[in-house]
Amino acid sequence: MVVAIEMSYNGEDAITVVAIMHRLSRRSVSAALRHGAARHRNATATLSSANLFTGLSGEAETKQRWYSVVAAGRFNGTGSTKAFERNNVPYLGIRYESTAAASESSDPPAEKYEYQAEVSRLMDLIVNSLYSNKEVFLRELIRHAFESNNASDALDKLRFLSVTEQELLKDGFDLDIRIQSDKDNGIINITDSGIGMTRQELVDCLGTIAQSGTAKFLKAIKESKDSGADSNLIGQFGVGFYSAFLVADKVVVSTRSPKSDKQYVWEGEANSSSYTIREETDPENLIPRGTRLTLYLKRDDKGFAHPERIQKLVKNYSQFVSFPIYTWQEKGFTKEVEVDEDPADEAKKEVSDEKAVEKKKKTKTVVEKYWDWELTNETQPIWLRNAKEVSTEEYNEFYKKTFNEYMDPLASSHFTTEGEVEFRSILYVPAMAPMSGKDDIANPKTKNIRLYVKRVFISDDFDGELFPRYLSFVKGVVDSNDLPLNVSREILQESRIVRIMRKRLVRKAFDMILGISMSENRDDYDKFWENFGKHLKLGCIEDRDNHKRLAPLLRFFSSQSEDELISLDEYVQNMKTGQKDIYYIAADSVSSAKNTPFLERLLEKEFEVLYLVDPIDEVAIQNLKSYKDMNFVDITKEDLDLGDKNEEKEKQMKQEFGQTCDWIKKRLGDRVASVQISNRLSSSPCVLASGKFGWSANMERLMKAQTVGDTSSLDFMRGRRVFEINPEHPIIRTLDAACKNSPNDEEALKAIDLLYDTALVSSGFTPESPAQLGGKIYEMMGMALTGKWGAPTIEYQQPVTSAQNLEPVEAEIVEPAAVEAGSKN
Repeated sequence: MVVAIEMSYNGEDAITVVAIMHRLSRRSVSAALRHGAARHRNATATLSSANLFTGLSGEAETKQRWYSVVAAGRFNGTGSTKAFERNNVPYLGIRYESTAAASESSDPPAEKYEYQAEVSRLMDLIVNSLYSNKEVFLRELIRHAFESNNASDALDKLRFLSVTEQELLKDGFDLDIRIQSDKDNGIINITDSGIGMTRQELVDCLGTIAQSGTAKFLKAIKESKDSGADSNLIGQFGVGFYSAFLVADKVVVSTRSPKSDKQYVWEGEANSSSYTIREETDPENLIPRGTRLTLYLKRDDKGFAHPERIQKLVKNYSQFVSFPIYTWQEKGFTKEVEVDEDPADEAKKEVSDEKAVEKKKKTKTVVEKYWDWELTNETQPIWLRNAKEVSTEEYNEFYKKTFNEYMDPLASSHFTTEGEVEFRSILYVPAMAPMSGKDDIANPKTKNIRLYVKRVFISDDFDGELFPRYLSFVKGVVDSNDLPLNVSREILQESRIVRIMRKRLVRKAFDMILGISMSENRDDYDKFWENFGKHLKLGCIEDRDNHKRLAPLLRFFSSQSEDELISLDEYVQNMKTGQKDIYYIAADSVSSAKNTPFLERLLEKEFEVLYLVDPIDEVAIQNLKSYKDMNFVDITKEDLDLGDKNEEKEKQMKQEFGQTCDWIKKRLGDRVASVQISNRLSSSPCVLASGKFGWSANMERLMKAQTVGDTSSLDFMRGRRVFEINPEHPIIRTLDAACKNSPNDEEALKAIDLLYDTALVSSGFTPESPAQLGGKIYEMMGMALTGKWGAPTIEYQQPVTSAQNLEPVEAEIVEPAAVEAGSKN
């Protein structure tokens, strides 16, 4: 039977190699297994951990010899014992006994091969240009290395072939990957028990690259450099194996295929244009099946050989590979040991305690070190399981372990998307924002979304490609089979698959947040809003397409709910008959908002007004514009319509106070655009409204406070200000009389100035000259308090505050002689 296997180098620009593998007949397989059985003894053994390096434990004829793949003596065991079952034995440490004829024969010569010219160019680009992060070499070698496959694929293929050829797994060794390192000498060994390679497959897979793939690769590199784009394109092409030369001067691949009874060794160096292939004859290095990759690290990269560093990289990048990955780690256990006593002290004790039958000896606790294999990728990818089978406790535990959190999430969403694009994901809403970035909502670069491709970690460094920045607080994992195994920034930005994924992830995130808002426990959403409310308001500004999903999630204080936040839906439910709009006012606090004169008539009519007290609120609402076909209306802007217009009454008022309005406008000049009769005041004499298309008082205050604000635009954006008067107020009635009887009276004109300054402050604006305003108030207080409580009458003179009011004073010139004469006298 012929089995066609696609050996694909990751992704859209992958190199496809079709290897035709012929199934071995049962007779030939049996013969090969008998031949292999004759070359080694199969027996289980109980060994000390030190014997992994120093050799045989027990009788030589009945025990297997177990060794580390790193030379003996480089790690020091302590002699602790550990029993190994045969199926769990690290086969890579088996020492095979060769026949006498084999030991007497000379080693076959190594054959030298030249790389394809394109491979040499490719290796040069990889080492010197492409990879910006060297530590991904381990991920590439676990996932992309062997026989155009990788360690994981080699195991997958062996498992696939074993369905029809059960003899391939007859030796009983587990399918796993084992990584061992020697930090002192800078050596890393990566071994899998997979399908292995023949000599010809070594030449085809490690010495050549398909022409089409290479051409695409080199062309893309050239285009990338011409355009000045980021050249980190390595993952788009089948070059995973060559990433070993990022950190290694020399790479040795030792492999054995079930299709061959010989083991071959491939050797290559970083700066060489050739490589060698030879047959392995050293019995110390023989393996029953699979591939062992040995890296001899560069001097500057020997830190990668530290066992803890290896373990960290595996956990970060290959945590969810479907086969177990073991790393060689130093361990320890405590035990009690006897302490030798001083002979003199011991003699004294015997004299003083002759009647003691049994004497207790002194002991101390020591830590005994040893080396052993440790399963590194023990966390299971729960997103591959059915959501109905996963408990809340399992979701929470996975969240805490993956994102180093200590609190349970507020909500989680586990879903699978099928159809045009297929991927699995688990999303979480954290219980609280990070303390360091609670107010930093403008930074889109977070490490909250971990992207996996076929369970291999690709990246968590995104700049808004999978989630918009206003949802950057959402944490989770996304696993897709449709993306290439290495995803560059360009792929994420241009890929149609990523755009579809982003749209569906955002939709699921909104569903999850909506679920929190509809929870019976109102405190859950209050907690969410306290931590992430600003993010959703930012979404109103940036994401016009999702306004309908964002608006129901917003919360505000209001004139009828000053202590508890309400939603827009609750506001709509409380609307009075005849109310057509949603009213709001922006201020710096709830206290400032509820005391503003703009509210007077609305409160009389029991119209609810939203208080926008967060600096981002006003911009967010202006971008929403409407909700459920009702417009948002700022009550501080001119031409406020409360739905109760009486044209006949307005006409009458204009006729009665028209002259007064013109008189006030003449006095105020360019400080106001116009003076009008107000329909929003009941107890205040006047108010200063903003123009329809200009900044409100709150926005003007915020813009002035900007550190890098453009002050030249303030006058333009400030727009027109409309001075509205309340004709029913006594002060306005008095000024109306002054206008008709004595329009040039100085006291009346000063009253207009003071009235304007007072309206400026009460309406939320900042007076241009606070000191001058204070002087006017003091003058009015002096006039009002003069003669009260028996105090003597003192004429108050207002201090001069302007250079324009200063009268010129002639200076007296004194001659020096006159001064001297005066001094003598």
